[in-house]
Amino acid sequence: MKYVLGIDLGTSSLKGVLVNPSGTVVAEHSVTYPLLTPKPGFSEQDPQDWLHACDVVFEELKSKVDDFTENLEGISFSGQMHSLVILDEEKSILRPAILWNDTRTSQQCREIMAHFGKEMLQITKNKAFEGFTLPKILWLQENEPEIWERACYIQLPKDYLRFYLTDKLNMDYSDAAGTLLLDVNNRCWSDAVRKQFKLDKLRFPQLVPSGACVGCLKQSIKEKFGFKQDVKVFAGGADNACAALGAGVLQSDVGLCSVGTSGVFLSLESRDDIDYEGKLHLFNHVIADANYSMGVTLAAGSSLNWFRDTFAKGMDFSLLLRDIKTVPPGSEGLLFAPYIVGERMPYADSTIRGSFVGIDVHHRLQHFTRAVIEGITFSLKDLLTIMETAKQKKFTKIISVGGAAKNTDWLQIQADIFNSTVVSLKTEQGPALGAAILAAVGVDWFSSLEEAVEAFVSYKKCFQPIPENVAAYQRSYSRYCKLYPALKSIIDS
Repeated sequence: MKYVLGIDLGTSSLKGVLVNPSGTVVAEHSVTYPLLTPKPGFSEQDPQDWLHACDVVFEELKSKVDDFTENLEGISFSGQMHSLVILDEEKSILRPAILWNDTRTSQQCREIMAHFGKEMLQITKNKAFEGFTLPKILWLQENEPEIWERACYIQLPKDYLRFYLTDKLNMDYSDAAGTLLLDVNNRCWSDAVRKQFKLDKLRFPQLVPSGACVGCLKQSIKEKFGFKQDVKVFAGGADNACAALGAGVLQSDVGLCSVGTSGVFLSLESRDDIDYEGKLHLFNHVIADANYSMGVTLAAGSSLNWFRDTFAKGMDFSLLLRDIKTVPPGSEGLLFAPYIVGERMPYADSTIRGSFVGIDVHHRLQHFTRAVIEGITFSLKDLLTIMETAKQKKFTKIISVGGAAKNTDWLQIQADIFNSTVVSLKTEQGPALGAAILAAVGVDWFSSLEEAVEAFVSYKKCFQPIPENVAAYQRSYSRYCKLYPALKSIIDS
């Protein structure tokens, strides 16, 4: 049987998903690796850990699938965005990778926006946030001059892993768009940004489409694992773009709602179709000639984790959420603002903090639990509302993934708050499946991404908005929208 392999290089683990032409996941394996936190606000990883994890995944798949090394035809990748891997002239690692969730670069972000903010928005379509790659490079210039003096090449995590497998340095457009170095409309490295921030000494990797074949597994890797034939290696893409592809988001009126530690709402955009002026992220997609918009709320699943660990410690989530259906929409006046670690969008406010508002003597644990879930979903509706307002469109379907998709009551709450059909996936493989789809099209199993998605992606449950709940939530959401300015005035006083 023929196979392709999708590899997702995440923040906590590397996952490999082996798929056959019918879209069946034949085998999978994940390997975790440590997060390095040498100082408060610092978040780093040793890229060698990613390479070791990939080796382990290859070995495990080889042990699970007898003909893995004989019939693997292609490999593609998804990966954590923004994280900086810096290499010297010999393409050796100079220091641990600085990750997307590292917050040391606040000063660099302020300086970028103060001196080059208008141009940055025009060129890259994004504001400077701590997570992006350019602020990390500027921090390196200022704080580790001895490393900067030797710096020659930049890579993102999945691209460095692909270099290990092929000896080729490339970067796809979807990942490059998260560096603040790419001219998003023209799909090229920005000379204006390079000149402004004195980056002429860096050699930027060749830009390629996500579906491009950049080569085959190098001979030493083939010999190491016993691959019997050439295995094509494809560029792959950014994790959120691959997650959208792996969930079947192929139309602009279909949204992706993802609840993990943070929350994401994502929508496909036609190329050059819209400019959100920094209110949302706008990135190039893994889909040719398309972009995607994305908003992020910082504390989605982490708000529920915090609530459980603080007020119902040790309680299983299924038990915690069991009785929320007994509470009417709007939690009988109780509101929760999920700003417990600040907020990314639409407010970009690191100092704002969360709150419960409207507490009454009759409120019990299930009221507070439902209010937390509603508050998280309201924060995602903020993002949806920006997209619908700017585009004058209506989402006809929203695909829900992550923690919220595991609970039917939460899925119904999403349908009611979003006032849209909400569906969940039969099997949720995340960005790794999107990477596998790119490889499957690349080895000519399918003639298009649409054809591959039809074979690889299937849906489980469908939730329709209930009119009376929609009306109740419209009233609650209007109250929720008043929370941020009210809290801001208190916290800043």
